Amino acid sequence: MVSNTPRTIPAPAWMRRWLVAAGTYNIVWGAAMVLAPVWTLKMLGVSPPTTELWPQLWACIGMIVGVYGLGYLIASRDLARHWPIVLVGLLGKVLGPIGFVDAAMRGHLPWSMGWTVLSNDLLWWIPFAMILWHAAKAAQPEPPEGNVALDEALDALRDDQGRTLRALTDDRQTLVVLLRHAGCTFCKQTLSDLAERQADIEKAGVGLAVVGMSASSERLRSVGQQQGVSSGAWFADPDRLLYRALELRRGSFLQLFGPRVWIAGVLAALSGHGIGRLEGDGFQMPGAFVIHRGRVVRAYRHTTAADRPDLKDLACPID
Repeated sequence: MVSNTPRTIPAPAWMRRWLVAAGTYNIVWGAAMVLAPVWTLKMLGVSPPTTELWPQLWACIGMIVGVYGLGYLIASRDLARHWPIVLVGLLGKVLGPIGFVDAAMRGHLPWSMGWTVLSNDLLWWIPFAMILWHAAKAAQPEPPEGNVALDEALDALRDDQGRTLRALTDDRQTLVVLLRHAGCTFCKQTLSDLAERQADIEKAGVGLAVVGMSASSERLRSVGQQQGVSSGAWFADPDRLLYRALELRRGSFLQLFGPRVWIAGVLAALSGHGIGRLEGDGFQMPGAFVIHRGRVVRAYRHTTAADRPDLKDLACPID
């Protein structure tokens, strides 16, 4: 069985240095805003302040900036444990520039204040994102090791009715869809696509099997039924036997969090496919295969988590 204990992955030294630098920068800049609000405002092109309230508000913002700095210094001591501090900081560094551009376009703030966006926000996007990537990997269970033969996986996996995947795929060509995890937005989208295509798949005489990393086949079937999939067999594979047998790897940063994935994720969420609870390894890549009599007839290995294969075309039977 696969251990559910998070891995101990030492953080590269440069990650700690970046957080120490971010903490020091925030404390120094925040202190300047608190101790000399009028001077810092004039330096940014807000001269003179339009109201007496401006310096007071600016000093309050400086206090918040300084507190963030203390948080970064704390996070630098244990990145994997204190990742929420980094996440909140990154969100602020992404949303802050958006708010500034909106205010500047409306004429509420001078564009001369924009240089602070470079040093306060944009400079930290990449290192903070990589720190979060490290923390996410460290939080995942130790991935299973070793190769698995396809025959071994087909014989080992049983659905919620006790049938082996071997028996199902020996009986007829079977479309086997392997999900990332039950809570994945894109996996819910895939299940929704299956619901639309299940009649066509059945009409073609092709079987259907869905494999996931949930603890039980019953749980996986329940998730599928929520998305409208009423047919097929459901196989829990928490040890990822079939994933390894079919050479489905863990995804890279761009495969899981690249721009294309973010855009597709937002569109999927807006279309009703929300984010659920993580069940299994969030870094696992999905795939879809047609298997018959111990042989892979067709294969689709996702290049990104957001890929949407044509399941009807994939399930077209081969003589």
